[in-house]
Amino acid sequence: MSAIVLKNVSKSYRTGHIGFTREIRGVEDLNLEVREGEIFGLLGLNGAGKTTTIKLILGLLYPTRGEVYMWGKLMPDRMALRNVGYLPEIISLYKYLTGPEILNIFADLSRIPGQEKRVRIEKVLTEVGLVHAAKKRTGEYSKGMLQRLGLAQALLHEPELLIFDEPITGLDPLALKEMRHLMLELKSWGRTVFFSSHHISEVEKVCDRVGILVNGRIEKVLEQEQWRRREGELEQVFVETVGGSGEVGPLRVKKNIVKS
Repeated sequence: MSAIVLKNVSKSYRTGHIGFTREIRGVEDLNLEVREGEIFGLLGLNGAGKTTTIKLILGLLYPTRGEVYMWGKLMPDRMALRNVGYLPEIISLYKYLTGPEILNIFADLSRIPGQEKRVRIEKVLTEVGLVHAAKKRTGEYSKGMLQRLGLAQALLHEPELLIFDEPITGLDPLALKEMRHLMLELKSWGRTVFFSSHHISEVEKVCDRVGILVNGRIEKVLEQEQWRRREGELEQVFVETVGGSGEVGPLRVKKNIVKS
């Protein structure tokens, strides 16, 4: 069964100033399937439309045209969303509360019974490596620690589908390794993971499939065996796909000649 399906999804924005309006394309004619139980990575440069795609899936944005389905249900659908854990790219949390206090709020929002709350909070704090900071206010957290806490809230209600927007941004090498291990562990539990990134080296280590997003369009979807044949294959495909679209030009360095 498919966890996520996008059918001919487009999203445009209208901006205006002093009587003049123009339409800006976010994404266009997206057709994408995320299979249940897989890790799917959405690769793209900054501004390619990764966050817009995720917001369309979650129902935070409505498509200009096209349809989004989650487990066969047309989105937005509250029952489907109850089974989703979401980690946004930018984490914004109450600075004067501790990690457990913030997780307690999310537990209440997810209607986790009182007897289970404490157990689940302790469990996710252990999983993301924040037990040592349980008594600290989040205003004292580093960027990496905030990312871990954001991940904890996404896992708290034990969802079947995890959606992460640039989850490895700001993480140190140790945290990167832990995030990689956690994604693979979630898959082993039968969970589905969908995440966006522009860090090819991390994507290729965990994903079953990868979609390459260029200028708001899915240009390629690759199976794992297509880039595991040789080292650097996924990077090469990505560069050829993005470069061939005209989105980026070659980097040219001029030599400075100094005459004595």
